Amino acid sequence: MKLFAPLKLRDITLRNRIAVSPMCQYSCVDGRVDDWHLVHLGSRAVGGAGLVIAEASAVSAEGRISPADAGIYRDQHTAAWAPVTAFIRKAGAVPAIQLAHAGRKASTAAPWLGGKPIGVEAGGWSPLLGPSAIAFNELSQTPQAMSPADIQQLIGDFRAAAVRALDAGFELVELHAAHGYLLHAFLSPLSNQRSDDYGGSFDNRTRLLREVVAAVRAVWPERLPLLLRISATDWADEQGGWDIAQSVALARQLKGLGVDLIDVSSAGTLARGAIPIGPGFQVPFAAQIRREAGIATGAVGLITEPAQAQRIIESGDADLVLLARELLRDPYWPYHAAKALGAEITAPVQYQRAW
Repeated sequence: MKLFAPLKLRDITLRNRIAVSPMCQYSCVDGRVDDWHLVHLGSRAVGGAGLVIAEASAVSAEGRISPADAGIYRDQHTAAWAPVTAFIRKAGAVPAIQLAHAGRKASTAAPWLGGKPIGVEAGGWSPLLGPSAIAFNELSQTPQAMSPADIQQLIGDFRAAAVRALDAGFELVELHAAHGYLLHAFLSPLSNQRSDDYGGSFDNRTRLLREVVAAVRAVWPERLPLLLRISATDWADEQGGWDIAQSVALARQLKGLGVDLIDVSSAGTLARGAIPIGPGFQVPFAAQIRREAGIATGAVGLITEPAQAQRIIESGDADLVLLARELLRDPYWPYHAAKALGAEITAPVQYQRAW
């Protein structure tokens, strides 16, 4: 039963191929996580997932998506994360964190408060940073095009965040280069119109991400895995956006820089666009990157059914399935999937009487 087979990444072994996808909880004060995150993430570890990836955690204060976002840019954040990682590990899962910078999509309200851009008067901030002075939409602030000094600061922020993640007890780091946030914004020609070494050609647009990967890999222990989330396509080929062919080429580059698995999502550069959303709609991208770049991949996006998840792994389309909303609805999905598929899975001793 391949869905429940272990997955080894460097010196870390996941007990199965089911991962909790990073999901922002918008429940922090000044970037600091609390008991909500301990219970939220801990429940999914108790629920049987092999990998639990904490939400996008900003590498700097201005890199948060909202004022209520998690951070890992201060030592007090490290201390707050430590009990969360300890519990996840105790429950048998691997604790992971997604390091992120929201770029031009920063300074927004929490979704249940409307999710729209907010100004300083509402707890937001300015300026926002981006590869070019191009706003995300008509309501957003126009970002400040990053200077060479800004770029070096950003690389240093990712490096420092990786060190803090290690100190906090995380055993896997994922870099967020998807969904229109800063690293993805540099990749896409629709948001990056620079004329220096960080814009224009494919090699220039991917330069910042390669430098961030190298900086993080330099401080992240060799024995621990490094993952990368990308948007495989902007769904805007006709407009000259980022696409699957460039994603394959990028994956080939990053494999040589020490990335162990590509977590394959899509979209986020455009505020509007036609996306053919349906069950497993992004799986073909994960399959193509795995096949053509020769690197492990994770599939994400409307994966809800046990047989569907098993089929993705069994067919070789991906090495890992990442579930998001389905695990919000059912933290114990792995146990229910095991029962449906006839697989053996061991519950914590405290819960075994239910089995």
